[in-house]
Amino acid sequence: MSKVKLFFILSGYQITWLMCIFGEILYKSFSPGLICGLIFLFIVFINTKNKRKFTFIVFSIAIVGYLFDSILVIFKIYNFESSLYFGWLPIWMLVLWLSFATLFDEVFVFLSRYKLIAISLSAVLGPLTYYLGSPLGIININKLSFFFILMIIFWTFLMFFYLNYLLKVKFN
Repeated sequence: MSKVKLFFILSGYQITWLMCIFGEILYKSFSPGLICGLIFLFIVFINTKNKRKFTFIVFSIAIVGYLFDSILVIFKIYNFESSLYFGWLPIWMLVLWLSFATLFDEVFVFLSRYKLIAISLSAVLGPLTYYLGSPLGIININKLSFFFILMIIFWTFLMFFYLNYLLKVKFN
């Protein structure tokens, strides 16, 4: 992957994240994140070489993530502050999961050579990202210790699933 494409995908995800979070915090609106995220997803999709592989990986990661977050909201481990919900989660969480999942198509591929490091980083950085949303007022964590235990387990298995199964699926 070229450095320009890598920069674009990483920057696009970060801009989408910022628009989702700060659109909600500053304007009490899901619109900035939704619009930015959909544009980002469209641009990445039209520029990907293997659209079947991209779609499979993105939806595999995003569906698993959305379901996990929904379960934790249903069991009141945490809840989000938002202006519009899709199911149990803010609409922007769906956009964030889809946008984040784009990183798994090409950006995270190099991690297959460093599985232990990749799984460890995922186990630490995944939960930390959610936790850092708490001071911003975008997420309320109701059961902190249970939150960290479940998040560490989830993010460990998500990266394990990606490295050991999703990367091995063959597309023609």
